[in-house]
Amino acid sequence: MSLITGIDHVQLAMPHGGEPHAREFWTGVMGLEEVAKPAHLALNGGCWFEGEGISIHCGVEDGFLPARRAHPALLVENLGALVAKLEASGVDFKPGKKLEGYRRGDIKDPFGNRIELMEKL
Repeated sequence: MSLITGIDHVQLAMPHGGEPHAREFWTGVMGLEEVAKPAHLALNGGCWFEGEGISIHCGVEDGFLPARRAHPALLVENLGALVAKLEASGVDFKPGKKLEGYRRGDIKDPFGNRIELMEKL
């Protein structure tokens, strides 16, 4: 029996000074709200975002390299509408391979990290 009950948040890395780009992407494009980091953690830079059932933490990483294979898979409603919004904002969407029960595809955050978007059918 597993004692794991869920995921509290997903941490994505970004380069130093990336906070304005993270804010524009996660609030302006993806529709999440920024939440304040605790003061003792804010000293390290980065920013946190939340929406219904999701928390994304963007943390500053020395020697940053984008995650191209490892990725979060975010559940979305109305993938078509989100893809239209993403493309209008200059974010490319690459349709994913078929997976029974889902429509899906990939985008990249402003730093090149892979993010999978999945809509349950």
